[in-house]
Amino acid sequence: MTTLQSASRRRRAVAAAGAVSAGLLLLSACEKPTPVATVTVGRSSVNSEALCYNDGNALDAKTLAKCAKNINDVKSITVDTDDTVRFGVDPKIADAGWVILVNGRQFTDSSKKTYRTIPGSAFFNAQYGTQGDTNTVSIQMGATSPGKGLWAFKLKKAS
Repeated sequence: MTTLQSASRRRRAVAAAGAVSAGLLLLSACEKPTPVATVTVGRSSVNSEALCYNDGNALDAKTLAKCAKNINDVKSITVDTDDTVRFGVDPKIADAGWVILVNGRQFTDSSKKTYRTIPGSAFFNAQYGTQGDTNTVSIQMGATSPGKGLWAFKLKKAS
């Protein structure tokens, strides 16, 4: 074997080791996914990871303010007033207790179940402070404000 072939093999080995190291570095920089919340209406559903999540620990005011900026860019689903809206949450969310907020105001009592249903008419009713054609519905992990996580969706009234 010549010195040239030996040097070439060493360079390839070093390059391969460098590629593996770079890949591992990139993987370690990735954030792990947050628990997921889902809203289902009829045969349609949307799901989302958290806008804010601190691995199950209480959020601070600075983090919540940052989340509020992203609330306009959330997934939406169309709801007829005769539909049933189904909310499903990851067991991590349920274990901590969760509430539904509509337009930032608490709409339900705390629950530790992974699933809830609410009539679609409740989301477009002045009696509940939810009038209008579009309402932002948030799922707050933790029964007390500021909570431990926040997921948000837009409910759009069917025409």
